[in-house]
Amino acid sequence: MSEEFDIVSPEAIREGRATDAYFDRTMEALEHAGKNPDVVAEVTANQFATGRWKLLSGLKDAAELLEGRDVDVDALPEGQLFDGGPVMRIEGSYREFCRLETALLGFLSHSTGIATRALEARHAAPESTVLSFGSRHVHPSISAMVERSALLGGLDGISNVAAGEVIGRDAGGTMPHALMICFGRGNQEQAWQAFDAAVPEETPRIALTDTYSDETDEALRAAEAVDDLTGVRLDTTGSRRGDFRHIVREVRWTLDAYGHEDVDLFLSGGITPATLRELRDVADGFGVGGYVANADPLDFALDIVELDGEPAAKRGKLTGTKSVYRTADGGHHIGLADRDGPADAESLLEPLIRDGEIVREFDLDAAIDRTAADAERVGYEGVTVAE
Repeated sequence: MSEEFDIVSPEAIREGRATDAYFDRTMEALEHAGKNPDVVAEVTANQFATGRWKLLSGLKDAAELLEGRDVDVDALPEGQLFDGGPVMRIEGSYREFCRLETALLGFLSHSTGIATRALEARHAAPESTVLSFGSRHVHPSISAMVERSALLGGLDGISNVAAGEVIGRDAGGTMPHALMICFGRGNQEQAWQAFDAAVPEETPRIALTDTYSDETDEALRAAEAVDDLTGVRLDTTGSRRGDFRHIVREVRWTLDAYGHEDVDLFLSGGITPATLRELRDVADGFGVGGYVANADPLDFALDIVELDGEPAAKRGKLTGTKSVYRTADGGHHIGLADRDGPADAESLLEPLIRDGEIVREFDLDAAIDRTAADAERVGYEGVTVAE
């Protein structure tokens, strides 16, 4: 039995072996025919605007994949909102990047889907602390991508330790129900006090307060058992919640009544933008898991739009090399690259790779700031269709 996990290696991805088999057949046919045309290819999700903004992510991995190939690449900046049109343009001989298409689209599609969901969550509770709790829902080999995408979308923190090491961020977290159960029913105070005594001083003292008894009862007991308690977390399973908003308000009332106004309330478990909007006025923070981490990948496609200097595209795709613009009023416009763009518009496709070398730096903090600024610029309002 193999001792290794079922994970495709970074070497296989870089070498183009993480590809769909028909690209191998394509390479064999082109090599046999002696053909290697110069092309312009574009990565696009929607040809025209759909009315729903997406947030570009995954560009760092995509650039690493294309590095060293004899191509020129332009792309939107990481953290840019877009609605229709290309997010990336590749120029070079087709055989230079043919086998990389599968991995390239995977890097962009999955990360963009997660970042877009994180952006929706962020804007559903703009004044609250919202943390990424979702890495347990995905294959552990992609946890760093999940957490980076969540931060890019605006979430305030992550939970996965190894992912944090990869992306240079500290993971946070307090306690699971398992810790409470290990101390046994009726011994919740012992669990909270053991946690308080054991963890580093800088770790927030947030007690889980819905393991055995009523949330209001456990919250008050925790506040009285642990000095300087930061907050309590309710992770009540959906089958036991009833009117969750009423439960949260009752916990807040009781804590205040007994002089614990400084103890914050944090909520987790099945949190979506709808529940964020419903509860943001009665809670201080949230942990969002599956809604972000389980996001469907955005359906990007890579299409040749120019062949040996002439417009070319399959049916249903817009032919010709394109440019993408942001106007002063936040509009998103797509036009042919050899035509003038809208007046006073900013071109969004920027150099990413020149002659195989990456010419852009990837700064996560700068990309997070770009996300927030561009969302404000376009008047982003979150989910615009049924959640």
